[in-house]
Amino acid sequence: MKNYEFSIIASGLDPEAPDFETRFFEAGCDDATISFQKGHIIVDFTREAESLDVALSSAIEAVLSAGAKVDRVEPDPLVSLIEIAARTGMSRAAMTQYSKGQRGKNFPSPVAKITSESSLWDWATVAEWLYRHDKVSLDVAVEAQIVKEANGAISSGVAHMADRLSALAAKYRQSLAA
Repeated sequence: MKNYEFSIIASGLDPEAPDFETRFFEAGCDDATISFQKGHIIVDFTREAESLDVALSSAIEAVLSAGAKVDRVEPDPLVSLIEIAARTGMSRAAMTQYSKGQRGKNFPSPVAKITSESSLWDWATVAEWLYRHDKVSLDVAVEAQIVKEANGAISSGVAHMADRLSALAAKYRQSLAA
């Protein structure tokens, strides 16, 4: 078992209600800190589970059971070069060199804010590239893909995603390891 840290961004409940925090605790979020920031419910988890897909699935179900609407999972799937450096323990300079093709070929292209100096990359794509170039572990690449898929399932309205995430994790791990 391992501890996984992530946040679920939610909505649909009144943070001023007297039972606001109690609802989450009783629904199974006793391993989370609940807050309300910038108009959103933030449920910060440190969840012990055998894998990230299991931790995410059970946490999402618990937040839904509390009566909230799950909007997305973080850490954010869109990352700057600074965030990539922080997540990997590499330097900002190294990430800039990778992005410019000076330290490796075919680094993924940014997916948002492309014309600005603060471009954003898809973390799952970058994590896979870094894994294939021996810069991050297989677990990092798989977990990035799981968060991306969880957010895709949430935005598509897919309910009960535990089986979907578990199957995806196994399939993705196998394809990267091959």
